[in-house]
Amino acid sequence: MKKGVVKKVLTAVLTIAMVTSLSACGTKNNSSQTTNTTTENKKAADYKIVLLLPGPINDQSWNATNYAGLLECNQKLGTKIEYVENVKASDFESTFKEYAEKGYNLVLAAGSQFDEAVATVAPNYPKTTFCVVNGSKAVGSNVAPIFPKEYEASYIASIIAGNVTKNGNFATIGGFPNTPMEHLMDVYEKNSVEIAKKRGISAAKATRAYANSWTDVALGKQMAEQMIDNGSDTLFVYANEVGLGSIEAAKTKGAKVIGFSSDQTKINPNTVVASVVFDFKTFYVWAIQQYMNGKLTGNTVHEAGIKEGIFLPVYTDNITKETKDAVDKGIQDFKDGKVDLKKLFVK
Repeated sequence: MKKGVVKKVLTAVLTIAMVTSLSACGTKNNSSQTTNTTTENKKAADYKIVLLLPGPINDQSWNATNYAGLLECNQKLGTKIEYVENVKASDFESTFKEYAEKGYNLVLAAGSQFDEAVATVAPNYPKTTFCVVNGSKAVGSNVAPIFPKEYEASYIASIIAGNVTKNGNFATIGGFPNTPMEHLMDVYEKNSVEIAKKRGISAAKATRAYANSWTDVALGKQMAEQMIDNGSDTLFVYANEVGLGSIEAAKTKGAKVIGFSSDQTKINPNTVVASVVFDFKTFYVWAIQQYMNGKLTGNTVHEAGIKEGIFLPVYTDNITKETKDAVDKGIQDFKDGKVDLKKLFVK
């Protein structure tokens, strides 16, 4: 081949190579720009989010409270969060897998009972963020529980109970004896008894029982009846639907109930004389905003409580001004750092 021909061939090859290289660079840049634009323009409604509930949305307790948070997010933020109610423990893992495999961005689950299932499933679906509401286990880069410091809410409830009781005999019923439940019960019982004793009721005491159920209404009624028959005049129940049975028993036998989680005074204001409401509308909006802003990070339990304003006392006409003032003072003392509730935990 002549030199002139070789030169022309080389020039042509180099030209093709340069065009190909430039074309490839151009394609890469466009792809990058498209990805960034998609992320920047992603709207709240574009996120695929689902909330799993262990009970019905009309239980007037835990499930209803979480459902209210979902509705507030959809209305205020423009999200389209879906929900599944009455998810059984035997279906926890399969339900998590179902939504992760459908490509959901965020799977919420209401209750610490979901912790173990998340720990099992989450490692296999790194593109999905798993968030247990009231969860305490954050092992995994895509596991980011949010935790309302319930023992701070039970502290408010204890101030009401300590001032409401006539004989200082407190009955408490929990769903299951997990760590968060034990802590909130510890705070409630110790503080309410202390307040009653300061009022001159020297024999004040608290009796605790666990239903080992969230749904057995009849069991809740039976347990409450027995505790009232044994002298308890003030009940505090945190066990979802089980609490409905306890309220019915208290109504029949004339005991008083301090509602918890949702506004249970609506059930019967002469029985449930006050409630400590979890403002999960505020809590959920905060959590979803954290997620959409990339701040709901894994390996971290994201907490909120009295200082974040998510626990609100609700009173009936049965509550005196003195009791309301005591609650206000207790909340302010806590905010001022004068109260260390963790010292009340039973080790």
